[in-house]
Amino acid sequence: MSSSLRLDKLFSLNDRVALVTGGGTGIGWMIAEGLAVNGAKVYITGRRQEVLETKALTFAQEHKGNGSIIPLPMDVTDRKSILAGQEVIASKEGVLHILVNNAGQTGPVSPFFENTQEPEHKDTETLGRALFNNESFEEWADMYKINTFSVYFVTTAFLGLLAKGSEDVPGYTSSVINVTSISGIIKLAQNHFGYNSAKAAASHLTKMLATELALKKIPVRVCSVAPGVYESEMTYDKITPDKVNVVGKGVVPVPENRPGTAQEIAGTVIYLVSPCGCYTNGQEIAVDGGYTAVNPSVR
Repeated sequence: MSSSLRLDKLFSLNDRVALVTGGGTGIGWMIAEGLAVNGAKVYITGRRQEVLETKALTFAQEHKGNGSIIPLPMDVTDRKSILAGQEVIASKEGVLHILVNNAGQTGPVSPFFENTQEPEHKDTETLGRALFNNESFEEWADMYKINTFSVYFVTTAFLGLLAKGSEDVPGYTSSVINVTSISGIIKLAQNHFGYNSAKAAASHLTKMLATELALKKIPVRVCSVAPGVYESEMTYDKITPDKVNVVGKGVVPVPENRPGTAQEIAGTVIYLVSPCGCYTNGQEIAVDGGYTAVNPSVR
């Protein structure tokens, strides 16, 4: 029994096959690199093939060990592209142990909303019309496509391969990790009602998938991680202390007064997808420096 409690057993990712959508940049790359450094064979997807290839090459040059990074161009908002990606994994691996639905984007944004001194706040009629005119159905639909709809379609496309991933190691179950956001947990709009509501939908979709798969005895766990302020293409490449709350836009500042690190977000995912996470299902973990502890949230 004691040997199973060693760190290399608790968090072992050796021989695990993973796929991380939006894995070439930002939080997706943090997670992909963390999985690969610890022994997983990680496919990273995205629409920019050159970005994926550059990251895979850099990883191969800098890291020597069991893990690897493999670029796989795939558009998570296109069913044909998703199925093409699934066929690649099916033919090359025949199995998938870890799926990280990370691809996402922000917008549309109404930056005037947070500043009550802006002319749009002249009166309620003016504010309502400004919010109405500044955003469109098409922008909201595009954002829901990538932040919410893709979680459903990518997960269902790879579900059969994930179920097979639960067959090769006794006691291990494959898992889906959806990267949501504290924006889907808090009750603040942060200038983008659409993005926050889409992330809230992704959080609930996580719970529904976990419940339905468990009830139907499909051996695939589904959880989510909700990052707080992190450096990425969606925020800033470098977040200094003076920018932390510019990104967070909370009623109360982020208690840690800094962005999260790759170690913190990757470590959380590694816990969930490794042997020691196999008794955890349907849960969402906020990795946010205490943001949701001090700001109005649904928890």
